[in-house]
Amino acid sequence: MLRSLIVMLLAGMLLAQEPAQNPPPAQEEVPDLRITVHVQNVLAPVLVYDRDGNFVNGLAPDQFHLMDNNKEQNIHVDVAYQPISMVILVQANGAVEKMLPSINKIGNLIQPIILGAQGEAAVVAFDHRIRILQEFTSDADKITQAVRKIQPGSSSTHMIDATEEAIRMLSHRPQSRRRIILLIGETRDVGSEARGRETLIGMQLNNIAFYAVDMSRIIEKLTAPPPVPTPDRLPPAMYPMPSGVPATPNTVMQTYGTQGNSADFVPLLLEIYRDAKAIFKRNPVEVFSSGTGGSQFSYYRRNGLEEAIQRIGELLHSEYLLSYSPNNKLDAGFHQISVYVNSPLARRIQVRPGYWMAPDNR
Repeated sequence: MLRSLIVMLLAGMLLAQEPAQNPPPAQEEVPDLRITVHVQNVLAPVLVYDRDGNFVNGLAPDQFHLMDNNKEQNIHVDVAYQPISMVILVQANGAVEKMLPSINKIGNLIQPIILGAQGEAAVVAFDHRIRILQEFTSDADKITQAVRKIQPGSSSTHMIDATEEAIRMLSHRPQSRRRIILLIGETRDVGSEARGRETLIGMQLNNIAFYAVDMSRIIEKLTAPPPVPTPDRLPPAMYPMPSGVPATPNTVMQTYGTQGNSADFVPLLLEIYRDAKAIFKRNPVEVFSSGTGGSQFSYYRRNGLEEAIQRIGELLHSEYLLSYSPNNKLDAGFHQISVYVNSPLARRIQVRPGYWMAPDNR
């Protein structure tokens, strides 16, 4: 009896020492932290050509009218030249080994022909690796040395990954500068992890123009086996004399019969934004250049690279820079840009075809 009483007393003491169980705390509402980024400022570089294909210079700001999805915008036309920030992407894999001696020599052309006194450039080489050989600099000697020391690497060509790195680098440059990517390499991509659709949208959101010097055909010519000679049965008089006129680089408009802002390219962009991946497998460089208002050049001779650099410099220094804050920025989807110039001299206008606006999910 005494033992039972002691056990009961001890149990009561233990129960008294147990802390009272508090009810579970009410779950706090976690705020929605999703952020929807809208385009605040759109930069639309414009080239104006006359009937003979020459640049039309000296146009006044009030001669330009810009439509964004058929809604006229209040635009600002820069009459002063904006300094350039450019990332030079150089393919440095085994396929371009025979071309690298020519590429190594063009570094000293970048500053005087493209950048000018206030411009800056960074140099990036890529195969399966992305190597920043030179951060942004205005020192022409540093640019020249970085291009000169590029060496061939593996067989991969991570061109889209390299473009992603260039976008990251340019996104930190001041918005007052023209942002340019210059690719020197082939049009194909082998092995990139990045997706071309997001890369294109990244360039558009950051107001980056993509220019490319395509080496595909001259590489194919240099690496192809020699043709088997066949006997020539025609007399010399039947062959026409060579013209002696040097070939010049073809812009994307000349090569593909289209303009950067033509209606023909807009359906292709819409398919890209719907994530049709096969488009990028064919020619991502054409999509990047046309989709950002840049240009693509091809060349067939060794000195064609210098001619392409010269032509790109002419294009960049002949542009009119239009900028605006869209008055329809809440409209999701593709925004098509069209520009009209009130001048009898203006016969053809080149501008970026548009940009993608993500839906507001708030």
